Amino acid sequence: MKNVKEIVMKYVFMVSAAASILAVFLICVFLFANGVPAMREVGFLDFLFGTKWAPSNVPASFSIFPMIVGSIYVTAGAIIVGVPIGILTAVFMARFCPKGIYKFLKPAVDLLAGIPSIIYGFFGLVVIVPVVRMVFERFDTNGKSILTASILLGIMILPTIIGVSESAIRAVPNSYYEGALALGATHERAVFFTVLPAAKSGILAGVVLGIGRAIGETMAVIMVAGNQPRMPVSIFKGVRTLTANIVIEMGYATGLHREVLIATGVVLFVFILIINLSFSALKRRMKA
Repeated sequence: MKNVKEIVMKYVFMVSAAASILAVFLICVFLFANGVPAMREVGFLDFLFGTKWAPSNVPASFSIFPMIVGSIYVTAGAIIVGVPIGILTAVFMARFCPKGIYKFLKPAVDLLAGIPSIIYGFFGLVVIVPVVRMVFERFDTNGKSILTASILLGIMILPTIIGVSESAIRAVPNSYYEGALALGATHERAVFFTVLPAAKSGILAGVVLGIGRAIGETMAVIMVAGNQPRMPVSIFKGVRTLTANIVIEMGYATGLHREVLIATGVVLFVFILIINLSFSALKRRMKA
């Protein structure tokens, strides 16, 4: 009976893995089958490196370089805001936080992960946008800008980075910490110079997951970024990201316009793929 259960579960796991691979394959086929012909019709260089997006003009112009740059700026800003805070919070929770505080802090971090994107967007629109507009008034900003989107996305990626980083830090054998103390290190030095480097692979995984969340976020960004399809000139001006461009225009797009939006999804998919491959290469390099 035990052998039958093991065989059944073996095939259940195999089918589950095959279904996951098949889902990714079908997504790739759909995106590339519909997106690459549109890129070819517009022209690969014009599509990727042109600076004008005007689908309603005659003739229409489909160039997504402003959205590519906007996505990179917003994601980079989110990394600058979210990664240091997330890692330091994870270190505090894993090695410094008293148990009385931890039992409240941990559920609070988990709750952040469960808040819908639209709620984050409302928070950014009602709180962050007015603050940015007031503080940086001399830069002639209306508050909906790259800076605002970066701050909001930095907050949104915190639960991912904190959760994965804390788990990685707790997974480090306690003998590393005790050995550092035995050699005369203080508690802080033992944590930051022994435990933290040992957990760098897991921490990096959390950062990569956070970057994926930031670059793929849509609703919250639409509400605070300004949604202007132009080349970014300042962090205090509005911008449109790749995901926002797809959501805003897909509802009424037809013909070549719709196919170009699908091609934008191809570019976004390639971005995520490059990020994951870079992480895998960096991880292998760290182990070497």
